[in-house]
Amino acid sequence: MSRPKLLIVEDDAGLCAQYRWAFPDCRVLLASDRKQAEQVARAEQPTAALLDLGLPPDAEGVTEGFATLAALTKLCPGMPIVVASGQGQRENTLRAISLGAYDFCEKPVDLAVLRTIVDRALRLRALEEENLRLAAMPRPSPIRDIVTADEAMLRICHTVERLSQVTVPVLLLGESGTGKEALARALHDMGPRARKPFVAINCAAIPEPLLESELFGHERGAFTGAVKQVVGKIEAANGGTLFLDEIGDLPPGLQAKLLRFLQEQVIERIGGRSLIRVDVRVVSATNQPLEEQAEAGRFRADLLYRLNSLTIRIPPLRERGEDSLLLARWFLARYAREFGRRLRGLDASAAEAISAYRWPGNVRELGNRVRRAALMTEGQTISATDLELTAPDAPAENDLDLRAARLRAERSTIERALARSNGSLAAAARLLGVSRPTIYGLLETHRLSPNHNPPEPAVAAPVAADQAVDPVSGKTS
Repeated sequence: MSRPKLLIVEDDAGLCAQYRWAFPDCRVLLASDRKQAEQVARAEQPTAALLDLGLPPDAEGVTEGFATLAALTKLCPGMPIVVASGQGQRENTLRAISLGAYDFCEKPVDLAVLRTIVDRALRLRALEEENLRLAAMPRPSPIRDIVTADEAMLRICHTVERLSQVTVPVLLLGESGTGKEALARALHDMGPRARKPFVAINCAAIPEPLLESELFGHERGAFTGAVKQVVGKIEAANGGTLFLDEIGDLPPGLQAKLLRFLQEQVIERIGGRSLIRVDVRVVSATNQPLEEQAEAGRFRADLLYRLNSLTIRIPPLRERGEDSLLLARWFLARYAREFGRRLRGLDASAAEAISAYRWPGNVRELGNRVRRAALMTEGQTISATDLELTAPDAPAENDLDLRAARLRAERSTIERALARSNGSLAAAARLLGVSRPTIYGLLETHRLSPNHNPPEPAVAAPVAADQAVDPVSGKTS
């Protein structure tokens, strides 16, 4: 492994020589002022830095040192910076730490202590980089672009792996952003058609007058503006896979033409007179309830039966357990590497906000939020504010505290007894099976009064055996 790079920002040549000798396991990079420090940081991206606060032109003060600290923190996010200075007032120590310094060492320095501090900073940075590397590693999923630890999603991935070896049509059902196109590509890439074209078309993104030409192509002169022959998407996918995204938005007229193609495996270009035989595997996807649309007559039932020989229902991100956090860390490692940012990870507020958020845009929304945060954050970790999310409020008490749970249950039971006895302590004591002195003690413990009469929870009337209960409205029929 290459030696870690240690940037030393110090204007004293004698101290620089001592520091170089003190860190033989590091590649020492020297700078005597802020300008040189910035140049070295840009060119070398050091692993850690040792910074003197008293730098020229303000060698007797700390202004230039703190400006250098801010510049290095911005240029190399995540790089641990150890501040060593003779300006050892408490306020300077606290200010350096608040501005992002890893640790502080007063001059004259004890080289053994300084070595310990720097070695610890280097180990911390090595651990952070290892965590980022591990976060970026593929997860136990057979599909390259699917990152998941959810059992249901893993079963879907294994199903896709098996279905990739056959050519039957597959219908992918799921909300927008759940990874339908990634699964469609996996069906193609993992199967015998992988060397042939994968052609995708979004049926909702192309105006209806142009969609037929996009799908089936047209001959020269077929309509105004048709100055040359154009091969359609279906023909272009010959031998490979055709992915029809948002198939639920396909116009009724094109549904009939697509059905004919699926039945006979032939197409006819607009304005053409010859039939063209095409061998393609069709994978379709939608976020719409096609069964309901077929029942309402808005989607051809016979086309649906052709498309859904095998149906895969993809769960939304909010139903995939801890996948939101897993994906967030994976995206963060990916974008930190892509943007050249040294980010430590997610802070506690970000982790809580990600777990609590419902993710209506699913994986696509999560990736976009993490990418924006990784690019725009000024800190070393991503916070809930960076993600433009709100961290949930901390619970007032620990719901898993057994004593607190017992007290809540006891208070609730006493309140119900008081309500049922109309405030009579003797009647309440009989209901609770305790003596009157005991109930006085309970009232004092829970700070209740005999006249504390909260309404009891309503009890539903029994439903006759021949009555049905509507699960939505709760009404009987």
